[in-house]
Amino acid sequence: MTFPKLRNKLQSRISGILLVMGILLIAANLRAPFTGIAPVLEQIIANFSLTASQAGFLTTLPLIAFAIISPLAATLAKKQGLEHALFIALMLIMLGISARIVDSSFMLLIGTAIIGVGIAIGNVLLPSLIKRDFPAKIAIMTSAYVLTMGIASGGFSAMVFPLSQLNHLGWQLALGSIAIITLMSLIVWTAQLGKHTKPANNSQKIAASKPVWRYLLAWQISLLLGLNSFLNYIIITWLPSILTDSGHTAVQAGVYHGAFQFATAVPGLVLIPLLAKLHDQRALSFSLAILSGISALGLLYMPDFAFIWTVMLGFCSGACFILGLSFIGLRTDNSQQAASLSGMSQSVGYLLAAVGPMLAGALHTNTGSWSVPLWLCAIASVLCALCGLGGGRNTTLDKSLS
Repeated sequence: MTFPKLRNKLQSRISGILLVMGILLIAANLRAPFTGIAPVLEQIIANFSLTASQAGFLTTLPLIAFAIISPLAATLAKKQGLEHALFIALMLIMLGISARIVDSSFMLLIGTAIIGVGIAIGNVLLPSLIKRDFPAKIAIMTSAYVLTMGIASGGFSAMVFPLSQLNHLGWQLALGSIAIITLMSLIVWTAQLGKHTKPANNSQKIAASKPVWRYLLAWQISLLLGLNSFLNYIIITWLPSILTDSGHTAVQAGVYHGAFQFATAVPGLVLIPLLAKLHDQRALSFSLAILSGISALGLLYMPDFAFIWTVMLGFCSGACFILGLSFIGLRTDNSQQAASLSGMSQSVGYLLAAVGPMLAGALHTNTGSWSVPLWLCAIASVLCALCGLGGGRNTTLDKSLS
């Protein structure tokens, strides 16, 4: 092999490694800055004298941003290119994290909303990037980045409360510490900024395709993700409060909350071989969603086994999330369609999910119990299971019409 060929091969290998590293680092930012609030939520409530509904609104803000911004992310990628759009997403996350360090309820809300905008862009565009650059490894790459999301968010959730108590550091700086990962992500992703590529386009296929929201299959995938997120974000927001109300300490609640986040990552290791062998994913989607509902009721009726229920909830919720994201690539015919379905599913899904934390907080305030919110989670799981039967079929959007 000649030196120029060897050099080109080496450059290609390094470029591929930097791309994968960049994807995984971006993934590390797509949950932790948001979910890290829950273990210190009681401190925030005390600091600003918030009601339960106001606290629910704080955790719902990013979800509202997800719903509003998700449909616009594909347009941003068309104009700026995927690489630059994802860099913008990271910059917004960094800006939001910085704003939350200021001891002001207004800046806390603004910073959280900005983080939501950045995460929304990243959530929509990463599946499209994977569809374009890793078409033969969609399930593997999706599992890998969801695994990274779970590890990062789980680790941060487990450490943020003890960190806030360390030398009276406080919840602002504890939450702000996640900026270290965001800064690393920005540095690594600069290697991609020489590119200015858009989602791959096949004009004939796109011209022949209907808008994605007109497909029943697209709605099944969107509602699968949305109902799963409805349950997931109620648990992410209120699990520490549910656990402390049932007799667990604040430290235990933080650790269990971290375990929940870690458990959402574990399916990434299990689903890779399964997805390659299964003809379709109907039975898998249905079973996992039903187990989520059983686990939610387990927290209510058997709180002594809260750790088991928490881990099961995290595992099943994470698995449904991975399946839903995989369906975006597996059920579409090109990456432009994947970007559109990703925008639709995350907009519809997070709009539904945004109702969860506020509704659960309001129901708890009115009833003085977590029974109704947890039953609501169980009902959402059953509906999610039914959507999984449709979204798990081995077909694509265009083929589903024939």
